[in-house]
Amino acid sequence: MKLLSSIGIGIAIASCLNPTQPLLAQTRDRIPIATQVQAVVERLTGVMDTSAQQAKNPQAPNVRMTTCSVRVTDSEATFLYQEQALAQSLDRPYRQRFLRVAPSAAGDTVESKSYKPSNPQNWSGFCNKPIEERVVNLNELSDAECSVFLVPVANLYVGHTQAGGCATNVRGAVRITNSVFLHAGGMDTWDRGYDADGKQVWGAGGQAYQYRRAN
Repeated sequence: MKLLSSIGIGIAIASCLNPTQPLLAQTRDRIPIATQVQAVVERLTGVMDTSAQQAKNPQAPNVRMTTCSVRVTDSEATFLYQEQALAQSLDRPYRQRFLRVAPSAAGDTVESKSYKPSNPQNWSGFCNKPIEERVVNLNELSDAECSVFLVPVANLYVGHTQAGGCATNVRGAVRITNSVFLHAGGMDTWDRGYDADGKQVWGAGGQAYQYRRAN
């Protein structure tokens, strides 16, 4: 079954960018925000990779994304740990973060707020531990880096970074933006970094990164 057809993505983008669209308003209004949070958590959790995309395009990287639930002491919020690594070096993730998934301040969207670990090397493979051992102290998280705000659109959850993106200092980029499409089979992301002149220096080009659930 083909997921996220170009028509479906077009509808999702249009609905998300224009909150007056009936599809978005009707879908969001009939789903309690707590249910939306849980749905986003479930869609993010697990192991996904881009191997199917690489099979079609050998120039695309094969990346594995692993996400699991964690308990953060002194916090009642829902947190996830997420790491990304190239398939040939899974023990050396190039991106690690904790995600706080909760209703936004306005209460009308789901906010996935990312935090960088204070000592990233200490957390590699954290999802391999039993759930009762996946405990993090709040002071082990750095300041929040960026947020993605998600809303339900038909059978998807569609999210974007805040207007203008988020400040960063990664591989020549001073600003990052992202659009995320969560669905039952995985997620498509448009993760991009821009330099001080507004030029894209890394990230998705003409095609999203297509993560699909690993068997």
